[in-house]
Amino acid sequence: MDLKSFIEPGIALARKAGDAILEVYASDFDVQAKDDDSPLTQADLASHRIIASGLQKLTPELPIISEESGLPPFKERRQWNTYWLIDPLDGTKEFVNKNGEFTVNIALIKAGRPVFGIVHVPVLGKTYVGCEGHGAELRERDGPPQPLQVAVESSMPVRVVGSRSHRGSSLDAFLEHLDDYEMLPMGSSLKFCRVAEGAADVYPRLGPTSEWDTAAAQAVVEQAGGLVVELDGRPLAYNQKDDILNPHFLVIGPQDYDWVGIAEPQQ
Repeated sequence: MDLKSFIEPGIALARKAGDAILEVYASDFDVQAKDDDSPLTQADLASHRIIASGLQKLTPELPIISEESGLPPFKERRQWNTYWLIDPLDGTKEFVNKNGEFTVNIALIKAGRPVFGIVHVPVLGKTYVGCEGHGAELRERDGPPQPLQVAVESSMPVRVVGSRSHRGSSLDAFLEHLDDYEMLPMGSSLKFCRVAEGAADVYPRLGPTSEWDTAAAQAVVEQAGGLVVELDGRPLAYNQKDDILNPHFLVIGPQDYDWVGIAEPQQ
């Protein structure tokens, strides 16, 4: 499987989904509540239909998991070595609040790892790509690819990116272990992308997420030279259990701090 062959069609698909999202974004849209009380809009569903249809045409042999299509039983999923994992609209709360911090996420999982990922930011016209064997890059509208690389050294103060919608006491406890820091609140998988492009140093996620929230952006960070690890230092893995909830994790750019050690009290 030539992962690089997915880059151009994947970007085109994410941008098409993003355009559909922006059409709804500019309208007087309705907001429904899912079973878990998280918001759902017409934009989530429109994006899902575009991406799922496009991936089925691109790789008809591969299964697809989408946040908007339900989760197949683990006894079925555990047989899959390679599959697509998508979040058609990550950051629906940000979408509803109209702050622009929402993304389209498309990832390819192979043997429990995200080996290819696209994170598209519709409002900004930016598309982040991570592809094993190719590296990470940023596309801005029709501009040329720009290579992505995490920062080599943490800045002073340390730039900590965190959730705009889900900050909690565990994050506050993590921050207490830093001498000096700057908090960068942000929504959706954009937090990963800030680390990938060297604009932030660390993203401690000490609250609930699902695998479709993180996979695409994890590929971008890892291909940009960063790490996405559980609090015991193991890489964040996929399709390993019945549910699709992630453990707490760290997104690490510069590796000049013992980030895992700092996070240990939060386990």
